[in-house]
Amino acid sequence: MNTPGMRIYFMGICGTAMGNAALLARAAGHEVLGADAGVYPPMSTVLAAAGITLHEGYDPVRLEKLKPDLVVIGNAMSRGNPEVEWLLDTRAIAFTSLPALLADFVLKGRKNIVIAGTHGKTTTTALTAFLLRENGRDPGYLIGGVPQDPPTGNHLGKTADPFVIEGDEYDSAFFDKRSKFIHYAPHIAVLNNLEFDHADIFRDLADVQRTFLHLARIVPRNGWVVLNGDDDNLRALGAFAWTRVVTVGTGEGSNVRITNIAESPAGVSFKLLWQGKVWAEVKWSQPGLFNVRNAAVAALAAGLALYPDDPTKLKLEALTRFRGVKRRQELLVDTPRLKVIEDFGHHPTALAETIQSLRNRHPGTVLSAVFEPRSNTARTKVLQAGFTRALGLADEVYIGAVSRAEKLKETDRFDVEAVLQHLELQGVHAYTAETNTALLEKLVANTKAAEKPQLVVFFTNGSFDGIIGKFVAGSAKA
Repeated sequence: MNTPGMRIYFMGICGTAMGNAALLARAAGHEVLGADAGVYPPMSTVLAAAGITLHEGYDPVRLEKLKPDLVVIGNAMSRGNPEVEWLLDTRAIAFTSLPALLADFVLKGRKNIVIAGTHGKTTTTALTAFLLRENGRDPGYLIGGVPQDPPTGNHLGKTADPFVIEGDEYDSAFFDKRSKFIHYAPHIAVLNNLEFDHADIFRDLADVQRTFLHLARIVPRNGWVVLNGDDDNLRALGAFAWTRVVTVGTGEGSNVRITNIAESPAGVSFKLLWQGKVWAEVKWSQPGLFNVRNAAVAALAAGLALYPDDPTKLKLEALTRFRGVKRRQELLVDTPRLKVIEDFGHHPTALAETIQSLRNRHPGTVLSAVFEPRSNTARTKVLQAGFTRALGLADEVYIGAVSRAEKLKETDRFDVEAVLQHLELQGVHAYTAETNTALLEKLVANTKAAEKPQLVVFFTNGSFDGIIGKFVAGSAKA
């Protein structure tokens, strides 16, 4: 970050993206402080350890006394927040969005690799940074989750090396409704997949395609678009005549072709071909075709960044050691009788692919999918049919309480009872309860009574009211 010595105040600092950006600012020599509605771990612990002062709640009087040089307003903030209203009333302190801060202070002048896609952004960002590091470079990176590899979610790196950043299509701030990734000045834009999501800010699939096209349009002519060549919604964007395009896919026409995919309880193996010639044969522990594709696009992006004339000079042996990202198919309990997995899945495609992969990994188990309709789209009826089909791939289904249900019209709200009825007609045992705590009681009782080995997978992009941790703790005592 330029102009070291600034005093920067982050609103919503305990969020993953905001917290990691605050740590980048601290590492760059700035004084960093911030506030959140609740100062909570794990981010609060990491921030405090880095010497960042945290304040609980929002107080304009306190903000005025602190006198920061710049306020970064997180996209969870909205009109009505007392500090936001004071900033707008007085114009006493400059403010910006998180993406704009990153553009001005971190990404300027660097060769940025922007990882975009409806699914897999966090894992693919971690993979790209991991491969660059394993090939002897010191990239910067900002990951929107908690990776196990690389060891942190943020790092400034050397300015001569690439900066890898998760390119979220969600909006930047209440005062800037552009997608975050529009700020990120891509040298390489990875377009990994594209589906309709975020119904709270996008009207339809065409609206999502439009913002991805805007990202591709700012890739320079000496850069690249790394494209999932199997994705119809991405191919519909056109030819990207202003820059270079390289494709990844299972089809013969792809520049990087994925072949020989096999998944079993022992793991996953696959082969990558570059222009028809073998680049690498990989055996690793990450589940599913979706993660194989994440690895392939990450390898191509990192390879092009370091070796534009021959990306296959990038060594891929380290993929065998890649441990993934927390809350992405994370195994929490592993006994012969019971396995428990937590996954961040909140879109039908992600749920379906994960359940299919788990079937391959854990044959002979009874698979129970426990789903919390929590995201701004998942808690509505927009993708309800897709969720019904995806959950129908499980043996048993438990659906939690719809998050913030009181803020939705009944006609717009995810209809849990309708989904349960469809599932029961398909022969899938399905359960719900008025509260997530009551749902946990049903899950515990059924799991204890089960005669066959059980695989329980929790799907949520939130806390699920703490029932995951309680179920894991109870399993350890059983």
